[in-house]
Amino acid sequence: MLLADRYAELRETTRVRERALFPPQRTPTELELQARWFAGDFGKHFVTTAADKIDIVQFGTWNREAGPDFRDAAIRVNGGEPIRGCIELDVIDRSWETHGHATNPAFEETVLHVFVEKSDREFFTRTRSNRNVPQVCIDPTILSDAFSANISLARPGRCQSPLKDLPEERVHSVLDAAAQFRLQQKATRISRKIDDHGRDEALFQEVAAALGYKKNKLPFTLIAQRLSLKLVREKADDSEAMLFGVAGFLEAPDLGVFKRSTREYVRKLWDRWWPHRDEAQRLILPAKIWRLSGTRPLNHPQRRVAALSMLAREWPAFRRVLGKRSSFAANDFFSGLDHPFWKFHYTLTAKASPKAMALIGKSRVADILANVLFPFWLAEDADLWPEYAKLPAQLSNRRLETAATRLFGGDPRRRAFTKTVAHQQGLLQIYQDFCMRDNSDCAQCPFPEQMRKWT
Repeated sequence: MLLADRYAELRETTRVRERALFPPQRTPTELELQARWFAGDFGKHFVTTAADKIDIVQFGTWNREAGPDFRDAAIRVNGGEPIRGCIELDVIDRSWETHGHATNPAFEETVLHVFVEKSDREFFTRTRSNRNVPQVCIDPTILSDAFSANISLARPGRCQSPLKDLPEERVHSVLDAAAQFRLQQKATRISRKIDDHGRDEALFQEVAAALGYKKNKLPFTLIAQRLSLKLVREKADDSEAMLFGVAGFLEAPDLGVFKRSTREYVRKLWDRWWPHRDEAQRLILPAKIWRLSGTRPLNHPQRRVAALSMLAREWPAFRRVLGKRSSFAANDFFSGLDHPFWKFHYTLTAKASPKAMALIGKSRVADILANVLFPFWLAEDADLWPEYAKLPAQLSNRRLETAATRLFGGDPRRRAFTKTVAHQQGLLQIYQDFCMRDNSDCAQCPFPEQMRKWT
């Protein structure tokens, strides 16, 4: 992708500044940090506070019981033999002491302590048997994106002037270059995740995150990490109930709160869930993690969890669709996912709808194609750019409108520049690389001058 290489060179002209015009993302919560760590977003190679080299061999699995966050992990210290054990992640390094890990036998097998904030004093992280545990400090600012973002709309930027004077085909070329670069970045990230967790698990986690969209990307990622595809496939009869249970949607045992048409369905879920409930208690998501305000009824997380369960059930068919590397085949697959209860219900407590509804709508399928499937195919060395470039955009969002306002202002061609998924993705990449890194209110941003030179 030569255009992507050209954009990469253009991107390098972005000046490093002391402070960005837009405020930085909020500090991630501990759950977010754990999810991003498990996904491999921080990488696999680290240096400890004692200057030892750490390589992550296996990220392990989410711990269902008391103790460290991840079990059955493996690390390599200074290139030595793999050491198996547990990994604990805290926001602050001193949490190892304040939370009592040093005297808790459940932390005896911990082989790595990961933290974000370093306290004002140094101490050794030791287990109950006085064994030293290596410590690694991670930096959330290196993350390329956040699980959610709420960027306020901006006024038109200085770049609108050169872009307005460029012929339409040259603007398309700029957007194509940024979109190809963004697609390559996504493919690289997915490729790393495949290396870390395997092909199927990586895809399951990525599709789950896409089902959560921007508001609930984190909880869906956590669900797919804590209940692996392998597990839900092995527990096929109980998988839907387990997904709803870990999501925290089966915490009300009183069936009287549900409509008559829902009680039978919830009863079946509960009967399948309660044998696993005690074992999975530590994995159940807190209610506060879900963001429901402003969510369209069709996009309610409960419907998305049902969609995730159906995807797991139909996984062999999904893998066959992946082999075709066709957006049309993928659209047919997702539109064919069905559920006898959820095609007539918005939530567990809502009245039944007289009209059947798609389990996964067209706009969500478009998002899955753009952010999961095409990057996945590219990671497998399939160059499907012509097909990707033709994907029609389904919806806009606040971040995209902000970017369009910043770059195009009142240009009458503005709508034409955001008609495809590729151009929307390219616009977002330019906004991220230039607008979000500039603190001069456009005065010193190199992008406008670069656009005058773009051929």
